Amino acid sequence: MTDTPGTPLRTLFCIGVTQDFFAADDATRASVAAALPPAFERLAERFGAQVLGTMDDDQLMVGASTAWPWTSYLLADVPDLDTVSRICGIVRDTEVGDGRLWRYLRIEARVGRPLFFGTA
Repeated sequence: MTDTPGTPLRTLFCIGVTQDFFAADDATRASVAAALPPAFERLAERFGAQVLGTMDDDQLMVGASTAWPWTSYLLADVPDLDTVSRICGIVRDTEVGDGRLWRYLRIEARVGRPLFFGTA
């Protein structure tokens, strides 16, 4: 993952939409969409995670994504594995209606280190 203790972990959070989201009514899908921005806002302030980039594949990826390719991605430098787990826990903890976000989304984290080539 990283060669140097104390170096942030380069983490790719992969987020997929479940079939329950697509099976839900319009009001529920709107509630889920409204819950996402506050759930994932201020990651630096709340978790010490520096967001490096995001990507949403919703125009070319339609339907549930249970594995690769995912619907959306968030790339961040994260302080440690515990923090990676806590960010994944957003999906577990965020309430939407009478349930939680994990009914409608799936999240997985890939942890590594910055690539030594391909710089800007």
